[in-house]
Amino acid sequence: MFLKNAWYVAAWSSEIVNDLQQVKVLGEKICMFRRSDGEVIAMEDACPHRKLPLSKGRIKDDNVECGYHGLTFDCAGQCVWAPGGGRIPSAARVRPYPVHEKYGLVWIWMGNAAIADVEDIIDIPNFDDPSWGINRGAAMELKCNYLLMCDNLLDPTHVAWVHQSSFGSVQTKDAPLRVTKTDEGIIVHRWMMDHEPAPFYKKVVAFEGNCDRLQHYEVRYPSHALIRAVFTPAGTGGPEGPLHDDTFIMDSYNFMTPTTESETRYYWFQLRNIRPDDEELSKMMSEDVRQAFEEDRAVLDAVQIGMTEKTSPHIDLGIDAGQLRFRRQLEAMIAEEALVDEKMGN
Repeated sequence: MFLKNAWYVAAWSSEIVNDLQQVKVLGEKICMFRRSDGEVIAMEDACPHRKLPLSKGRIKDDNVECGYHGLTFDCAGQCVWAPGGGRIPSAARVRPYPVHEKYGLVWIWMGNAAIADVEDIIDIPNFDDPSWGINRGAAMELKCNYLLMCDNLLDPTHVAWVHQSSFGSVQTKDAPLRVTKTDEGIIVHRWMMDHEPAPFYKKVVAFEGNCDRLQHYEVRYPSHALIRAVFTPAGTGGPEGPLHDDTFIMDSYNFMTPTTESETRYYWFQLRNIRPDDEELSKMMSEDVRQAFEEDRAVLDAVQIGMTEKTSPHIDLGIDAGQLRFRRQLEAMIAEEALVDEKMGN
């Protein structure tokens, strides 16, 4: 169902404080907190004695004390104290999870800890570049399987109907799509030439008149997406275009974390190549993007119900080519991972 040997977003860094809390990732309940030195700790959220969630206990000298009988676990998940005296049972331990903070996010590795490498976390160019602005919003709870959101982010065509007042335009209905497979995932992209900018972008581009527009929709395994929007004055775009000095670029980063089979936590932010210190622009873009994503949420929550309760088969269209290739490759990766685990006796 899920690829486990991968980095997922567990929370915004600001969400993890010096207090125990439960976070769900890939259907597993995890106890997370921030140690007194600021390091984020993640461990299985179940005391091995009677399975009370450790998140219902308390922090005691940077250890976690169960709220039922006081079993106390260090940050590596090993029990260091148990009631009744005598020897602590060897099974008195909980699973710790590798975590790492980057880009204002807490990343968690759900698979084999021995192969967790922070260098495998997605690279985000321009994140720390002071000439690029950033806008972001709170994580969104989606009542749908994470792959439906991955489908959505490999589907430039849907904006013509779902986002008519923001990202959509007439050209987004029928302009041909190109699908490219990479080692990291799938890209669906297209240039649309000499047309009026879509409503959202018309408010932020620095030029008048028509534009050439790139829609670059890319999803990387297991569920991280880069949506790049490029708007340049008409006649300066295309794969070989020189791009004008007033070209507007927005890179939207989207991280889908499966919480259960039918629920997803969705994290997002955008980087832009204009007016980095304009707080009003950041606020306006964050709110407009959030509203557009609410339109996605309404559709995908309903699609989840429709797919779950369907009484006839669903169909695929030509515009679904990128989504289908992504799903097939991810399915193969999950199957291969499961086979390796089986051979290792896990």
